Amino acid sequence: MNTIKVVTEIVEPIAAENGFRIVDIEYVKEGKHWFLRIYIDKPGGVDLNDCAKFNELVSEQLDSVEPDPIPYAYYLEVSSPGAERPLKTEEDFETAVGRYIHVSLFEPVEKHNTFEGTLKELTSEEATLVYKEKTREKEVKIERSNISKARLAIEF
Repeated sequence: MNTIKVVTEIVEPIAAENGFRIVDIEYVKEGKHWFLRIYIDKPGGVDLNDCAKFNELVSEQLDSVEPDPIPYAYYLEVSSPGAERPLKTEEDFETAVGRYIHVSLFEPVEKHNTFEGTLKELTSEEATLVYKEKTREKEVKIERSNISKARLAIEF
């Protein structure tokens, strides 16, 4: 049984009903404790009250499912994905066009394994980033299949 898949099926309808979107779900062991972390978002962002409300709704639902979809005792944490949120879905990438992002690559492009820059353009095949190298602005096209991880980034 894939715990994240089962939890996703349970919590996505709750999120949709309440105007939230599931950004990510993690089920991890840290030390001797298990944590189920659910990251939510909505237009305009989420606040502490949103997280508390969603935590209550999800907790009630998870506790009522038989058989229990989560094999170990765990701590449930609901939070915002933060300023440097991961880009995982197609919608995440589309929303990030025009924004400053960080990408890690499977294979180097122009001798770089990572890039930080503004996502200028996005197609199903590639992403175009405008980045700075020293004082010069450059543009790079990266095959989408070569992106191992991507997230929003804060520009300094």
